[in-house]
Amino acid sequence: MAAVSAAALVAAAGWAPTAAFAQSAAPASTVTLDELVVEAPRERAPARPGAGTGASGPPGPSAPAAPTESTAEAEARRRLAATPGGTAVVDQRQLAGRADVSIADSLNIVPGVIATSFLGGNDQPKIHIRGSGLQSNPTERGILILQDGLPLNRADGSYIVGLIDPRMADFFEVYRGYTANRLGATVLGGAINFVSPTGSGSPGVETSVEGGSFGYVRTQVQGGARKDNLDAFVQYSYGQRDGYRAWDGSDRIIFNANAGAKINENISTRVFVGYTDLGFEVPGPLSWARMKAFPTQAAPGPIVVNGVATEAGPNAVRDKPRRDTEQARLGSRTTATFGANVLDLAVGFTHTDDTFRFPVGSGYRITDGGDFTTSLRYAYRPDAAAALPLFETTAMYVVGSAERTYANNLRGWRTTNFGSNTLDADTLSVWSGFNVPVDAFTISPAISYMRATRDNLDTWGNALRPTVNAVTGATGAVAATNTSFSRSYDAWNPSLALLYTFAPGNVAFAAVSRTYEAPTFDDLIEASGGTPNTSPTGFLTPNLKGQSAVTAETGFRGSHDRFTWDVVTYYSWLTNELIRTTNIAGALSTTNADRTTHFGIELGGSVRIADDLTARLTWTYQNFRFANDALYGDNRIAGAPQHFVNAALRYTVNPKLWVEGEVQWVPDGVPVDNANTLFTQGFAVVNLRSHYKYDATWSGFAEVRNLFNENYAVSSLTIGRAVRSDQAVFLPGDGRGLYAGVKARF
Repeated sequence: MAAVSAAALVAAAGWAPTAAFAQSAAPASTVTLDELVVEAPRERAPARPGAGTGASGPPGPSAPAAPTESTAEAEARRRLAATPGGTAVVDQRQLAGRADVSIADSLNIVPGVIATSFLGGNDQPKIHIRGSGLQSNPTERGILILQDGLPLNRADGSYIVGLIDPRMADFFEVYRGYTANRLGATVLGGAINFVSPTGSGSPGVETSVEGGSFGYVRTQVQGGARKDNLDAFVQYSYGQRDGYRAWDGSDRIIFNANAGAKINENISTRVFVGYTDLGFEVPGPLSWARMKAFPTQAAPGPIVVNGVATEAGPNAVRDKPRRDTEQARLGSRTTATFGANVLDLAVGFTHTDDTFRFPVGSGYRITDGGDFTTSLRYAYRPDAAAALPLFETTAMYVVGSAERTYANNLRGWRTTNFGSNTLDADTLSVWSGFNVPVDAFTISPAISYMRATRDNLDTWGNALRPTVNAVTGATGAVAATNTSFSRSYDAWNPSLALLYTFAPGNVAFAAVSRTYEAPTFDDLIEASGGTPNTSPTGFLTPNLKGQSAVTAETGFRGSHDRFTWDVVTYYSWLTNELIRTTNIAGALSTTNADRTTHFGIELGGSVRIADDLTARLTWTYQNFRFANDALYGDNRIAGAPQHFVNAALRYTVNPKLWVEGEVQWVPDGVPVDNANTLFTQGFAVVNLRSHYKYDATWSGFAEVRNLFNENYAVSSLTIGRAVRSDQAVFLPGDGRGLYAGVKARF
């Protein structure tokens, strides 16, 4: 996992205890202690409607009373609101009343971000921003994922999304598109930073327990304290789930801690440690007919009818695919402020041990390695009241190495190894930019440079690679070829943005930018030649190019009276887009598409209909297409819904109790294959929830998910061209579930 680099994520401002900024990645933030809270948590005043759909203010209809908004969160909202691009801040008020919260649940209320359940359970959703990372799973790319401003991505840009639990964050920040470049990102989609509570911002102890359908149980304990110029905070959570489907269980343990110190009036520092133990089963895809008839079953593999194999796909019942990942994180970040000049340094190390048992067609993939990150950021902020620094520059370097072993999967058991590699990667990014105020305008030119290497040393050393047949148990061998390679990538990425402030909190902006992303090792080497019943016979090592995009975007966000809004539209011209597809055995491969286009509209808004009734809406429109492609013409790119709607209506019964109805709606079918011959069907899922705050200590909630027990495909595999209409590619969403929980704060 990418080493920890908070500085690469933090622009700087002058030190001020009332504007302390914890672990935010927002421009011009510093590492200091939050403003000291000496009284009991206050009830937060009712949020203005709709805030929270963007970066302009606290959340609206998803905002029950809660402790006062932290200084860090308030500053994050102010600074992201001043950023000329797509940004958002989401806090725990917007997740209140929800059980079994995955990253998909927390991100689907943000316009422009699509997150859907994928491999099973809650711990491995598929996330993409503006189409970047759309087809990448089980290990993802296209987005920079951070915790407390420290990257979780490995040195090659890949990340494991299930390592993050959004319920353990105080709030999180979303940067869409080029706005993530200032954080050191070298991706097309953007960045998401999950910010933990601190001892000074969240003193005391909090514990929660929740549970419900499908064997779901989760508990969390956390506590923090501050004494003089020192603070500390510790969190622990455990969650498990049997799952809606057979072979769909999951469990996760997370421990996080951080400690901060104000060394003197100019220097502050914070240290972070973390550990995650994640495990989940993968029930696999079903054919459409099988999903509609019996959605809770695990994938049975091809079904022979009259001597013909139907419902082609992997056999999860026999092969028992599963992932087990452990990750340990250690890092520190120090800020030094001298007048208008701020230096921010972060270093860190992350170690990850990841075992993925794929179906027999891919076999076991075991990866064990570490990544080191260092970053240095400088900011010049002569106007201390300005939301953004006048000038800022970031340099981040990530280097990592991992040992990878491939082994055969015989009916769920690891047998003979058939490959081994040493994978070395490094990525350097340097970004510099200005934010020049001219009356009501802010002009923001910037440029970044990135360089990356991806080196694979084949350490197998044997003339043959063992094979296995999962049906008969027969073994064999094929000739081994050397898979070693050395690849390098570099790019210059300029951007120019203009922001106009109509009134406080009301802005319009336009920007044009270039972004670039190098492929990961999961794109560059993949086991190949397997079938639903036989093991791989070799490896694909495509000589892929990095993908790039030129994007023009414009947006308008603000509030008036009872309304708030956040609207962004963009058009991207992509070259060499990385297209990742799955075959009938479940094996993955990646190619470059020559030219593609991504057009989108990202809309978030809310309205206070009455003093006790509020509504919110998030609508994401996407039209991602090939451009005169030799294979797919101008077809839609598989896996992207054109419309994704999340809407809610909340009624506040009294100051202690609210109830809310929510609908998640995908009105049209989504192409499963790039040939556009097979589609999912649209769906609408309705959820009901309520939250009751008994007193300053106790609160509880109840929730019904999928109220009408809709049987639907929440996602699908993405393939080049469907071989049959009954191909097993559909992933069922959960059926109706009932949940409840209680929380106590002391």
